[in-house]
Amino acid sequence: MSQRVLIVVGDATETLDTFYPYYRLQEAGLEPVVAGPEARSYRTVLHEQPQGWDITREWEGYSIRADVAFRDVRTADFAGIFFSGGRAPEYLRYDEDLLRLTREFFAADAPIATVCHGVEIPARAGCLAGRRLTTVAKCRHDLECAGAVYVDAPCVEDRNLVSGRTYHDHGHYVGPWIRRLAATRA
Repeated sequence: MSQRVLIVVGDATETLDTFYPYYRLQEAGLEPVVAGPEARSYRTVLHEQPQGWDITREWEGYSIRADVAFRDVRTADFAGIFFSGGRAPEYLRYDEDLLRLTREFFAADAPIATVCHGVEIPARAGCLAGRRLTTVAKCRHDLECAGAVYVDAPCVEDRNLVSGRTYHDHGHYVGPWIRRLAATRA
C-alpha cells in the first residue's frame, strides 16, 4: 500500500489545519502530497474569533506549494486524503476533478480526515449521507443537508472517516486518522 497521503488545499486554506497534519504525516513515516486546482503556490490564512466579535477574523498565513493538480491525481497512488479547513473549501467544492477523486477515496474506503470547512467538499460530492461527523458549528447545516449526522465533539470516527471541529481539535482527531493510515501499510 502507498505511503503517500493527499492533502487538499487552495487559496485561503487554514494554516494550522494544513501544516499540523502535514508534519504529523512526516513524523509517522508517511509522505504528504499537497494537491490543489493547479500545481502552484497557495496562500494560507489564520482564523480566529476575537473576544467580543460575532464573526471570524482572518490573517494571511504561510504559503504552501501544491505538488499536483486535482486533475492529475490517481487515487490508487495514495493511502488516504485530508480535507483542510479555511475558506478554500467554499470554492474548491465546485472543482469537478476534486469531486471525482473525493468520491473515489470514499468508494475505496481509504482513511479520510476532515476538519472545519473541509466537510464542504465531501458534502458536495455526495459522500456523507448516513455518516456521523463533526465540523465547525457554522457548517452543521452543510452536513445535515448532505444527510449526515452532526456530532459536537473534538473527534468523531465513522468507519474510515475521522473528523474534527476546528484547529483546536487537531490533537484529538489527527492521531486516530494517522493510525488508520498506518494500518493500511501493515
